[in-house]
Amino acid sequence: MKVFRGLPNAAARAPCALTIGNFDGVHLGHQALLARVRAAADRLGLEAAVMTFEPHPREFFAQKSGDLSKAPARIANLRDKLQSLSDNGIDRVIVEHFSSSFAALTPQEFTEKVLVEGLHVKWLMVGDDFCYGARRAGNVQMLLEAGQRYGFHVETLPTVMNGSTRISSSAVRAALSEGDFPHAEALLGHPYAISGHVIHGQKLGRTLGFPTLNLRVPHRPALSGIFIVQVHGLGEQPLPAVASLGVRPTVDDSGRVLLEVHVFDFAQNCYGKQVRVEFLQKIRDEEKYVDLPTLTAAIHRDADIARAFFAKRATDRI
Repeated sequence: MKVFRGLPNAAARAPCALTIGNFDGVHLGHQALLARVRAAADRLGLEAAVMTFEPHPREFFAQKSGDLSKAPARIANLRDKLQSLSDNGIDRVIVEHFSSSFAALTPQEFTEKVLVEGLHVKWLMVGDDFCYGARRAGNVQMLLEAGQRYGFHVETLPTVMNGSTRISSSAVRAALSEGDFPHAEALLGHPYAISGHVIHGQKLGRTLGFPTLNLRVPHRPALSGIFIVQVHGLGEQPLPAVASLGVRPTVDDSGRVLLEVHVFDFAQNCYGKQVRVEFLQKIRDEEKYVDLPTLTAAIHRDADIARAFFAKRATDRI
């Protein structure tokens, strides 16, 4: 899969079947849409393409207004999003930098400069509530009319449901924030996980008797707390572990979000390795403790709960 930061240059442009969106989490609704794009591309002899945005438009406007609470939490980092798009058969992804100038494009300018000139769109699929252009002034009807004028076909995909629940990134975020991983998995179509490269931390966990693998989390995650997890990428089988995802209020006042994972009975040097941390169950919320001994005691309790979980799971499988 080819990834472009911004519109491809003229030599790299190719007629495509396209869809547009943030695709945070690439849930089952997204997957249904991507399957239609892939099928259209195969049928028409086109490249299957996705245009997505970085930062998320709502994140951009929240930063601009100075109220970051309006920014949505992230289900997935960009690496995980791109991997999911590739897994769903997409040939090329355009990661468009969402900026003031991009946000100011009128629907007409977006159609001409982005869809027609920049991407050579021949077939386009969007959700039935799709809006585009400055102040979200463009809608599906305008897109259908533009398609007739410029020679590209437009289709819409109705909302995908899971029972009575609309499958959406907002629904996934809500499930994750509540620690409801079975519901999140039902919406995503796979277990929830975060991947990244292991980085150097403060080595505090080692001094407390709980060495950790540390992963940087650049955006506000959709969940926080202490979790039972398993780690993929360090052996043939996933390894049992306990993890903390949050700002570590007892030992750090920077507000930086970190995923710290203590893998049970494991002592290899993993710096620089890419791992995938799969979330299985929430133990508790993150807390601020009065001192390190109190924190250490809490970590021991969390580890005991996680070990008991894995022991029971192993027994249940026999």
